Amino acid sequence: MAASRRAVLMLPLLALLWGGSWPMFNLVLSELSVWSFRAFAVSGAGLMMMLVVRLLGISTAVPPGRWRWLTAAALGNISVWYVAATAAILYIPSGQAAVLGYTMPLWAALISVTFLREPLTRRVGLALLFGAGAVALLAWPNLTHLAGAPLGISFSLLAGIGWAAGTVINKRTDWGGLHPLALTAWQLVIGAVPIIIGALFFTDLRPFLPSLKVVAVVAFLSLVPTAVGTLIWFRIVDLLPAEVGALSSILVPVVAMTGGILAHGEPFGPLQAGALACAVAALFLALTPSRAGRA
Repeated sequence: MAASRRAVLMLPLLALLWGGSWPMFNLVLSELSVWSFRAFAVSGAGLMMMLVVRLLGISTAVPPGRWRWLTAAALGNISVWYVAATAAILYIPSGQAAVLGYTMPLWAALISVTFLREPLTRRVGLALLFGAGAVALLAWPNLTHLAGAPLGISFSLLAGIGWAAGTVINKRTDWGGLHPLALTAWQLVIGAVPIIIGALFFTDLRPFLPSLKVVAVVAFLSLVPTAVGTLIWFRIVDLLPAEVGALSSILVPVVAMTGGILAHGEPFGPLQAGALACAVAALFLALTPSRAGRA
């Protein structure tokens, strides 16, 4: 219970760090490609985290037998998530892309139930239904009004699936005493590698200097949401059960959608309000213990 309380206290901070970053992506993508942006942000965050780990004297040695799981988790948590979630914003509003990307809890629960044989409680099942409702309410108007909506929705869902797989691996792997800071640093560094390779293949390598404003935003996104936010998220996953820890992240897109409305005038009507209500309901069900649990 004490661990769960600590995790719950981290949620508002994580929501502000991650949710508040989504409206900034539009500015960055006006000058940089998805691949270039994420290559700078993720590799920068990984190097900063590695530096912090070394300065604190924390060992970065990965215990034997963990490298394949570390790589798999990094590909899902970092590589797939950051590239696909950012690409979605090119086609649909950032707030709505965030809500769809955070269908991650649906996939995490399904992976846990299907492959890890974890029990699916009635409470979590109901939360999953609310999460699915949020997806449906946002997907329908986008498909009917935005030409690029199928691509945007597909990228968002791919991001959620990749993140879900990485989250389940993180939760189920015995890391053999590997410090959380070192685990975060390694996943950022490993996850940055395929993004950098993608940037070399898919972006224009001619010299280009973005504006000072974009450089500052990329630096902020590297340090705060990417590095610090990822560390907080891994800690939440460590403290809460896998499906509950995953569902708890639904608070983030609520902040992201609000930021998109305020910063960019993104649409907000009955369907968007209904999606937010479904997200909040899913969060409440995931974090509020049942009577049997309290007993």
